[in-house]
Amino acid sequence: MRPGAANIVQFENVGLRYGGGTETLSDISFGLEAGAFYFLTGASGAGKSSLLRLIYLAQRPSRGLIRMFGEDVVTLPRARMPGFRRRIGTVFQDFRLIPHLSAYENIALPLRVNGVAEADIDTPVREMLDWVGLSARAHARPATLSGGEQQRVAIARAVIGRPEILVADEPTGNVDPEMAERLLYLFVALNKLGTTILVATHDLHLVPRVPNAQIIRLDNGRLSNPTPQAEPLRIG
Repeated sequence: MRPGAANIVQFENVGLRYGGGTETLSDISFGLEAGAFYFLTGASGAGKSSLLRLIYLAQRPSRGLIRMFGEDVVTLPRARMPGFRRRIGTVFQDFRLIPHLSAYENIALPLRVNGVAEADIDTPVREMLDWVGLSARAHARPATLSGGEQQRVAIARAVIGRPEILVADEPTGNVDPEMAERLLYLFVALNKLGTTILVATHDLHLVPRVPNAQIIRLDNGRLSNPTPQAEPLRIG
């Protein structure tokens, strides 16, 4: 941890069980340092998406403690959940775009939810559309966009409000290598502005692109490196 840095997320002995089955996550303890960049790696089925669900507050753990922004979110009243979620940007594997809204309107949605004046919405939305290469598709609805285009809209929507934490579940899984690097550069730029970034990925070639990134590895629902570290990653 950098001198003076604090953890914006803290897990202590967290377990997650769906229904009456075995635990999907077991004895998870780690911290995410404010302003740091993390990759979450692990084989398919290791529990990456489940861990992200706990961070973006879609799921409460079966046991253990989770603190975010200095507060216990396990016992957080439901009435306070929306305010916490607005501080978290999320990129989902299945995009979760609003089908009856255009790409422009999907990206603008977080700004409107946060009460941004209409006069201050157009410029940042068009800048985001340009950044992800979709200026010509601004008025297209999700059903008419390719998977990669939908992913780019989802990423633009997640980052436009400059969240305190951004969690991304396989954000480059539906784009070509050139766009993957461009999107990763967007995450890096957002991180330099102070946002804590956590990217779950199977694409290990992305990891060395962020020299100061720390790596969290999951193996069958358990951390294989309980203390996230910046480390060289061997590929292949």
